Amino acid sequence: MKVNEGTLDRSVRVIAGIALIAMAYMGTIGAWGYIGIVPIITGALGMCPLYSLLGISTCPMPKR
Repeated sequence: MKVNEGTLDRSVRVIAGIALIAMAYMGTIGAWGYIGIVPIITGALGMCPLYSLLGISTCPMPKR
């Protein structure tokens, strides 16, 4: 697995995932909010399968 997410992308994913799960837990949104586990996992691993399929990477260019 190659990392294809930058630091900002990873942070936003984790925060959004936590927010979705919190809203589902509080009953603000339905049970579908527990899908927030997906962005938490992809943010923690730094690898997004959809990015891999589309050839996208938000990682900064390596410095030479």
